[in-house]
Amino acid sequence: MQRAYEIWCTFQDRVLAYVAAGVLLVCSLIAVGEVLRRYVFGVSFYWQQDAVIYFILSAVYMVFCIAQRHDAHLNVNLFLGLLENRGEGARRAAEVIRIVARLISLVFLVAVVWWGIPEALTGQRFNSRTESLILPLWPFLWVLLAGFTLMAVSVVFQLYSEIMKLRGREGLVEPEGARGAFH
Repeated sequence: MQRAYEIWCTFQDRVLAYVAAGVLLVCSLIAVGEVLRRYVFGVSFYWQQDAVIYFILSAVYMVFCIAQRHDAHLNVNLFLGLLENRGEGARRAAEVIRIVARLISLVFLVAVVWWGIPEALTGQRFNSRTESLILPLWPFLWVLLAGFTLMAVSVVFQLYSEIMKLRGREGLVEPEGARGAFH
């Protein structure tokens, strides 16, 4: 499982992070170009705002799994932090609570993807469009579902690691030289 985790981390760090960064760079260039077009030449593309918004969202969707891997997302851990400092029994209770929370997260992510697939297919079938009516909306729905699927993979690795730790074994170890996108 450690080898699979290392491959997963490498994929995140060497593919997803760069693809998301590239999308954000293109969005920034489109936005700057549009500012120049609008204020220097007095014309603009009416689809530009939709493109920037949806492509930025797509980049964010792509890094969901990286944020999950590093626990670099919004979470409330005051209660678990208090438990971890109250002795061995309380520390084990905190580990169990963390595992249950990961299981709930996994069920939620799988449910969103499961029920999101028909929505994306419907958007594709009826060729739903963004507000400007230029860009199709369905590719962004598929990217969202892919982002949630990738995030679920990260949760599975975390769940495995935490179960191993609860059993007194070593959990998954971050690969040597891993370049965390959030570190």
